[in-house]
Amino acid sequence: MKILTILGARPQFIKAASVSREIAKHSSIEDIIIHTGQHYDENMSEVFFKEMNIPQPKINLGISGQTHGTMTANMIAGLEPIFIDQKPDLVIVYGDTNSTLAGALTAVKLHIPIAHIEAGLRSFNMQMPEEINRILTDRISQYLFCPTTTAIKNLDNEGFRNLDCEVVFSGDVMQDSAIYYSKISEDKSKIISKLYLSKYLLCTVHRAENTDNIEHLRSIIKAINTIHKEISVVFPIHPRTRKILEANAIICDAIMIDPIGYFDMIALIKNCLLVISDSGGLQKEAFFFKKCCVTLRNETEWVELVEGGFNKLAGIETEKIVLNVHEMLNTNPDFEVNLYGNGQASQNIVEHLINQ
Repeated sequence: MKILTILGARPQFIKAASVSREIAKHSSIEDIIIHTGQHYDENMSEVFFKEMNIPQPKINLGISGQTHGTMTANMIAGLEPIFIDQKPDLVIVYGDTNSTLAGALTAVKLHIPIAHIEAGLRSFNMQMPEEINRILTDRISQYLFCPTTTAIKNLDNEGFRNLDCEVVFSGDVMQDSAIYYSKISEDKSKIISKLYLSKYLLCTVHRAENTDNIEHLRSIIKAINTIHKEISVVFPIHPRTRKILEANAIICDAIMIDPIGYFDMIALIKNCLLVISDSGGLQKEAFFFKKCCVTLRNETEWVELVEGGFNKLAGIETEKIVLNVHEMLNTNPDFEVNLYGNGQASQNIVEHLINQ
């Protein structure tokens, strides 16, 4: 079996690390990684391949920093001749980025089966480009590997059982990576001592609906500055977010650091008091390491975290963010509940594919 794996963004590198490690156990599978270039600099991309021993991409298209439509179109144009030349038996895509949709659209036009890892997620907000990407990718994929029972229910409600596809509960591959790399990070990461951290909160902000709306961004940063006066806030900042802050003269008082590798991020999550983020992946990573999260959105695709009391949706209002942070600092939910499988998602996925 020849597989083409399409990657483009930080969360996908983390997910692919576990699946690629499982694929490597099978000599009958050739896994060729194609990097679209969506996250392209050293701290957002290359460091993950080095740290996590992910096979280096065979091709890097270097496509980034464009509008959604232009980026997706250029990715399709770049991927199509590769797919035609490589003649894969299967294309694997992850999550909900422009790289995900571009890989899936290219494959379906060439009648190549698609495996969508992290299928079935829904925020029910069509203003989010990620929601559009994940819905369209699900619809044209043959293998839909769902990380949660909620994702299965979403696809059932949309009639996927009547389509020519397979809906499979696999568990969450990000939990596989969290378990595997947690111990390694203790030896590899020095970021806690480097930054002289003790009690702190961890924050990230990168989604377009928060960064492209300057009033939303001002409100979020005002909340971060208010919280930072009480408890230190560590803010690994996306390059795009930093540029927007600088261009609009928005001052952030938090401890802002450049994007970091996965081992450093694990260390920051494991040692923080609380996570504040608009990231889908970080909501889960917080749970994996038994930390509560305040999410800077009005909805989430990870509804089980909200229902279980592990996560609060704060939106972008300054006062609500601050209030929810204080509330979550004083809560102690049961992190022993099993929401995302048993850490065997990658094995489940690969075994399912090779048994077809």
